Amino acid sequence: MVDLVTFGETMLRLSPPDEERLEVADQYDVDVAGAESNVAVAAQRLGLDSLWLSKLPDSPVGRKVAGELRRHGISVDVVWDDSPERRQGTYYLEQGRPPRGSEVIYDRAHASVTTTESGELPTAVFEDALCFHTTGITPALSETLEATTAELLERAQTAGATTSFDVNFRSNLWTPEAAKEVLTELFPAVDILVVAERDARVVLDAAGDAEAIARELDSEYGFEVVVVTRGSEGALALADGDVTTQPTYEASDAYPVGTGDSFVGGFLSQYLDGASVSDALAWGAGTAALKRSVPGDMATVSPEEVREVIGGTTESLSR
Repeated sequence: MVDLVTFGETMLRLSPPDEERLEVADQYDVDVAGAESNVAVAAQRLGLDSLWLSKLPDSPVGRKVAGELRRHGISVDVVWDDSPERRQGTYYLEQGRPPRGSEVIYDRAHASVTTTESGELPTAVFEDALCFHTTGITPALSETLEATTAELLERAQTAGATTSFDVNFRSNLWTPEAAKEVLTELFPAVDILVVAERDARVVLDAAGDAEAIARELDSEYGFEVVVVTRGSEGALALADGDVTTQPTYEASDAYPVGTGDSFVGGFLSQYLDGASVSDALAWGAGTAALKRSVPGDMATVSPEEVREVIGGTTESLSR
């Protein structure tokens, strides 16, 4: 039995060391990075048994991705693409500090994952899983993945698994109008919705403050939980008509990439274990804060570290 199943793209991340500029760098640090696998790693490190599903090229770079994720403790079940067109998505990250911002350049077009069909994946795992999680990045990558994402959410929900979805809007992949059309078709099969306040406004045309946004989305789509993230202002969750707010914890700003995924992984690690929404939000915020001090995209943190950040033992720690 697996607790958490995730599905999506994971790329290789190439970044110059010591915040060097991309155009003059003669060496790169290599990491693996993907929203859904980041969530799986964070949740695994905090107590859940996590499985990542995807499609990778049957090549050394594809095996690099799978091997690195296994090294972080999660289970990996991928379709191996041995076609002549097989390709691994990558992105380049130039880290910058004010007044220079960071820059990201993607090279992910036609990656093997974009051809994934639901029939290729071991969907029987949903029968015993507690939760299935994916994000709005995945259906934005191709029409095939748009259909696959919808089918996986429906199969997981039908099998009795809780379904979790992070809107995770990326303007370099699609327009707000296109995103809204696709995502709102997925929402009936989503139990837990995570959305940044800015994305709710831009993509879903929601209005008002974070609580008004959560209530509007819940009223329209009937989610089990709506979590609205608010950047430096923390997060808010609506469940069973009750609103819970969570501030951020003091954190470094050294490595912000992957913070949102870490929040989701921390939240799910407790919520799926029966913790209150309040405790789950605290673990999400604590995990996100720790991630900002950790290089790479993944939250290589421990439960003890999260407990220290959030200030001691809570009811969510009872297992």
